[in-house]
Amino acid sequence: MNYKETLNYLYESAPLFQQIGKSAYKEGLSNTYELDKHFKHPHKNFKTIHVAGTNGKGSCSHTLAAILQSAGYKVGLYTSPHLIDFRERIRVNGKPITEEYVINFVEKERKFFEPLQPSFFELTTAMAFKYFADQKVDVAVIEVGLGGRLDCTNIIHPDLCIITNISFDHTQFLGKTKALIAGEKAGIIKKNIPVIIGETNEETKPVFIQKADEEKAPIFFAEEEQLLWRWEMNKRGRWNYFTADYPHLKGELGGFCQIKNTNTILLALRLLKKVGYNIPDAAVEKGFEKVCELTGLMGRWQKLGINPSIVCDTGHNIGGITYISEQLSKQKYKKLHVVIGMVNDKDISGVLALLPKDAEYYFTKASVKRALHEADLKFLASKAGLYGKTYADVSKAFEAAKANASNKDFIFVGGSSFVVADLLTYLEKSKKQEEGTV
Repeated sequence: MNYKETLNYLYESAPLFQQIGKSAYKEGLSNTYELDKHFKHPHKNFKTIHVAGTNGKGSCSHTLAAILQSAGYKVGLYTSPHLIDFRERIRVNGKPITEEYVINFVEKERKFFEPLQPSFFELTTAMAFKYFADQKVDVAVIEVGLGGRLDCTNIIHPDLCIITNISFDHTQFLGKTKALIAGEKAGIIKKNIPVIIGETNEETKPVFIQKADEEKAPIFFAEEEQLLWRWEMNKRGRWNYFTADYPHLKGELGGFCQIKNTNTILLALRLLKKVGYNIPDAAVEKGFEKVCELTGLMGRWQKLGINPSIVCDTGHNIGGITYISEQLSKQKYKKLHVVIGMVNDKDISGVLALLPKDAEYYFTKASVKRALHEADLKFLASKAGLYGKTYADVSKAFEAAKANASNKDFIFVGGSSFVVADLLTYLEKSKKQEEGTV
């Protein structure tokens, strides 16, 4: 099989949650332990940092990886979902896993894993851990896929655990209250291993404290430490940070949500230094300022154009959209155009209620089976006072928005990671066609 055939095999033989949703979810860690045993426990060959949370875990994971890489460590980074290419999920020092490794892994190991019938994420996690061991990484930053307690990344024994925040997402698996969701995510807390909580509220804080007490794990609350003193947006749309430990931090990620993330990361750096990591100030500065270049991070308030301004963001639940709506309200434009699509298992009405009413909407759907039909989205949006036209796919919606926008307008694309993925895939393909490389 070539690379494309291998990916098709993986998508068809191992249920992919981002495509089909609930039916791809496998509760329990039995398959994970079987895979781990088969590959001789590869995660024990390198240090790890475990990052969970409803929102912000991707940004925190990538930034920590960028900093550690800049400090001279060989760094593995495991995140999900991917936006353009599967290989984005598994990186070493920012470079994606090779196509050859993916092909060889599947061809060599399929006789073992096919009888197990693992989920796509179970198999991908096993591949990542083996790849990191084969590459002899010093440390891997591991992002939780879904929840924490029963997530197949939860077999690791990290140097540090981070839980960024709790919001409503995947409630069909994690629970209908913030306390229940917190309980699932608190499942990554391990005996005697320090844990950082980025944000809490009166429902979630007692849950984290109780779990940490049970595990005798030192617990730290980033909001109480407040290592980020002040911040301001510079002319490039990036943050200047004024902090307790680093006098000259410039953040490449310009989303409003990065304020909370940065405060959490600053505390993580203090704790990592305490357990023996060598992280010079220059590495911290470089990691913050060049995180996208160093790790390949995409889709976080990502600026795609000017005149008109074009931004995409993967925020897709109430917590993420709250920040996006606030940031949109601060932009200067003559008219706002919003290209939006959502998947059918989110709090759609809750998200729509937060979006600006003074915009023209382009309702669409991503190329995944979970995508809500654009006509259904338009109907629900009308109840929230949002109006516009429907488009069969993201590229058509985006081109319509561009055609309707003047140079002084603002185009936002989001509502789902998969909408952003379709947009970035479309733009990359268009660029290659212009360059004659396709």
